[in-house]
Amino acid sequence: MPPALPVLKLAAAVVVLALGMLLAAGDPLRPVLGGLAAAILVGWGLRDLLAPVRLAVDATGVTVPAGMLSRRHLPWPTVETIQVHRRSGRGLAGPTLEIDTGDSLHLFNRLDLGTDPTEVADALRAARAASPGGTG
Repeated sequence: MPPALPVLKLAAAVVVLALGMLLAAGDPLRPVLGGLAAAILVGWGLRDLLAPVRLAVDATGVTVPAGMLSRRHLPWPTVETIQVHRRSGRGLAGPTLEIDTGDSLHLFNRLDLGTDPTEVADALRAARAASPGGTG
C-alpha cells in the first residue's frame, strides 16, 4: 500500500469534519454526519498505519486479516482455491486475489497487497506446492 494513502485518509477525515461544522448553518445533523464520516475515515487510516501487512505466507499456510487489527492463520490443507478474478465495468475495476477455504472467502485488491494480485497468487501457489504435503 502506498504510504501516503493512510495519511490521505486521515487528512480527509479532518476535511470532512471541518466541512460538516462549517456548513452546519444551525443544522445539528451536518456536524454529526461529518463527525461520523470522519470517525470512519480515521479508523480506516489508523488500521492501515497500525496493521499495514494484509497477507503473510509461510511453510504452514497463509495469514489473513480477521477484523480490524487481528489475524487468522489458514493452514494449507484448509485452503481450497487461490484465484485471481478480473472485474470489468465501471468504477474501480481491477484484479482481485481470492483465497477460498470453503468456510471463508478472503479478497485482496492491489492496494491491499501493494503489488499485482496475479504475482501474489503465483507466489502463494508456489509456497503451497513447496510446503510439506503441498497440493500445488
